[in-house]
Amino acid sequence: MIDPSPTTAIDPKLARGILEEVHEASAMKPAFIVVSFANTSYRSHFEIDGPVNAQVGKRIVGMIRAEAKRIDVVTTGGRYVEPVYGRPRRVQGTVIAIEDGAVVVNAGMPIHCTPTDERQSAGDFETGQFVSFDVLRGARFDEAGA
Repeated sequence: MIDPSPTTAIDPKLARGILEEVHEASAMKPAFIVVSFANTSYRSHFEIDGPVNAQVGKRIVGMIRAEAKRIDVVTTGGRYVEPVYGRPRRVQGTVIAIEDGAVVVNAGMPIHCTPTDERQSAGDFETGQFVSFDVLRGARFDEAGA
């Protein structure tokens, strides 16, 4: 159960968390935000394109997009994103949807991952499968309604 329980229905393919920090682009890094997620210790970093409408310390809802090096179907383990702090590098979870060329994986938060291995496509996977993959640099958060 999500704590606190949401009072309105939210599309299960949208991530909801708390906006912890906003970092402007620098010569070494693109602009990014830090988002925490209820009932976890995650403080994940996601690149952004423009200004964020949510306020620091308040709820943010949007779509997490990532590119997977290769997606593998696995049979053991749990749902997770590695590392707990920083940009996502490794993800494992259950496929909850296939949409727009991406596999939507519930890994504690929904992540829309696009396979980059030319031998794979999102259509190769089915909802309910348990998958694991490495994430390329550049995972992003697209705020809903932004």
